[in-house]
Amino acid sequence: MTKHMKKIFLIIAIATCVLFNNQTYAQERPGALTGRQLAAMFPPGVKSPEYNADGTVTFRFQAPNAHKVDLNCQMFEENKAMTKDEKGVWSITVTPPAPDIYPYCFVVDGIQVTDPNNVSIFPNEGFKNSLADVRGPVPDFQDMQDVPHGKISYRYYHSKNVGFDRPLCVYTPAGYDPKSKEDYPVLYLVHGMTDTYETWFKVGRINMILDNLISQGLAKKMIVVMPYANPYPEMMRRGLATRMDMMGTDLFTKEILDEVIPFIETNYRVRSEAGSRAIAGFSLGGRQILACGLGNPDKFNYVCAFAPAIFGNEVSTSFDDGTYAKPDVIRSSLKLMWLSCGTSDFLYQTSLALHNSLNELGIEHKTMFPEGGHTWMNCRDFITEVAKLLFK
Repeated sequence: MTKHMKKIFLIIAIATCVLFNNQTYAQERPGALTGRQLAAMFPPGVKSPEYNADGTVTFRFQAPNAHKVDLNCQMFEENKAMTKDEKGVWSITVTPPAPDIYPYCFVVDGIQVTDPNNVSIFPNEGFKNSLADVRGPVPDFQDMQDVPHGKISYRYYHSKNVGFDRPLCVYTPAGYDPKSKEDYPVLYLVHGMTDTYETWFKVGRINMILDNLISQGLAKKMIVVMPYANPYPEMMRRGLATRMDMMGTDLFTKEILDEVIPFIETNYRVRSEAGSRAIAGFSLGGRQILACGLGNPDKFNYVCAFAPAIFGNEVSTSFDDGTYAKPDVIRSSLKLMWLSCGTSDFLYQTSLALHNSLNELGIEHKTMFPEGGHTWMNCRDFITEVAKLLFK
């Protein structure tokens, strides 16, 4: 036998031993999963949502044992029934009314669930929705475009007001350098009831909107701070509160002025004068920022309310009890007062009442009353227009 043949036989022998040992290990290893077991644990998923070439969107949900599955989506006023195929996959194809980002969920035998095949989730304390991102032929301000992008950071600060650490998100624009000497104006942006500190960028797309506006020269570079406006769930968990005071604004105002602003001004390159601070909010957040902003025009020269939760005669009451500053102080301090609300919003009439009250008091303000309800679709339009006006 030649030396070359001996080498070949040696290699074959070694390979045979390795293969045998691996097979023996796999058979003897406790807890080893077979291919069939893995397939049962991780069944093939379905594609949902699927954005079709004709502009329609197909939603799918795998539930072979379900009796009824509906699509609940803010594209439509009512749920739409889905149909089940022979594999137990429920589906429906719909035509969106317009390109936008639509919250949706499936109602499975009466239970609302998110889409398990969609990683885009609506951050909320209560309902759990997924997001359908319907793009148009031309990118909108809320869409990711080929422009310099800013950064979203998750930060934590210690709140002496409530006695524990609290989260917030911070947007810094493209080019922000903490080591530079450039200081930036700040927008404090507040979510609605049951939303969270993540909602303004995950649903409101404030980071994409500002990236695109700034790149086109339509907005000033700014830092955006998104605090968690509702401390009560954590306070109740710790035994520090027995209920949620959702309509109260004192704790929110104190948190912003005493905790959030000092944290931001210590950790970021920001300008600290009132003319470089704006505060804006949606729904309950609109109520909170009116109290904080109109109550402290020496701290904020830009106050912007989107469908604020103001009811009855609360406007006059807030001026009378000192929640808001005196009208003449507001008139002489604010550079921008903004009020917007959809005409189908359940808060539209109260927004009109606030609009009329501001007119009677001689407080100049800009308004935007488009069609649509109490939705984040409208909020994205509101913040897009407001961002163009800030710090100019």
